[in-house]
Amino acid sequence: MEISIVIPLLNEAESLPELTRWIARVLQPRALSYEVLLIDDGSTDDSWEVIQALATTDEAIRGIRFNRNYGKSAGLNVGFEAARGRVVFTMDADLQDSPDELPELYRMITEDKFDLVSGWKQKRYDPLSKTIPTKLFNGATRWISGIRLHDFNCGLKAYDQRVIKSIEVYGEMHRYIPVIAKWNGFRRIGEKVVQHQERKYGVTKFGLERFIFGFLDLISITFVGRFRRAPMHFFGTLGTLSFLVGLLITLWLTGEKVWLSLHNLKARQVTEQPLFFLALTAVIVGVLLFVAGFLGEMIQLNGPRRDDYLIRERLN
Repeated sequence: MEISIVIPLLNEAESLPELTRWIARVLQPRALSYEVLLIDDGSTDDSWEVIQALATTDEAIRGIRFNRNYGKSAGLNVGFEAARGRVVFTMDADLQDSPDELPELYRMITEDKFDLVSGWKQKRYDPLSKTIPTKLFNGATRWISGIRLHDFNCGLKAYDQRVIKSIEVYGEMHRYIPVIAKWNGFRRIGEKVVQHQERKYGVTKFGLERFIFGFLDLISITFVGRFRRAPMHFFGTLGTLSFLVGLLITLWLTGEKVWLSLHNLKARQVTEQPLFFLALTAVIVGVLLFVAGFLGEMIQLNGPRRDDYLIRERLN
């Protein structure tokens, strides 16, 4: 199997026949073996019935149906597990992603040897309420991750199979797959300007809350990517700094008390000064951060080590 196309969907019954015909029209003349995985994320319309009908007439179409709505990340994760193609594509089901882009994205993976190629909707047909937050989100992600992509959230992406088989997507992490891939050592990440279509059927399934959840997931994935194997490096560093600050303040207050007493000058008790309680708090916080680091190390050592080391090749 050369190509797998993973399409998560929610209430997109009207667009599915047109989308699958469009994909076939693009790929069949190129004699590329392919499969289309339609992941029904708990639709309440006739999407599943449409998928069943399409699968009876086109053997390339496969369907997976969730019992309820779990979100786009869950749909992609299940689709990645089921995908059999050498190159795996993701795209949205609303016809805003053009299947005409698939051949060039396929070439970039197979010939240019990119691990991942992300689409860039340079010209968008979305309202300002969506495009402005998207620009802010993309800017923050570029700054934190160091990946020079213009559109992290573009649904149209192409992956080498090794990438999607070595990552797990959950929460709102689907928008951060390039970041997850980079943390796992897949650094050949490319970008291609793609055509963005106006929505033809239905309404968008995403609201402004996705940017709030997305920002929280960005913080989470940045922390996990950098410190999951050595949590003590994070908690221990903060704990050391906090403990030293508290210790230095305590030594300063004690030294000041001794110096004033030796010179027969009036001095307050160390425990009567507000700064002492700040120092005490800093020491306690430092100890607690150390404990958190030790617990994190214990969990890391004794927990399951899924995809702990990704082996690129073996000889003999």
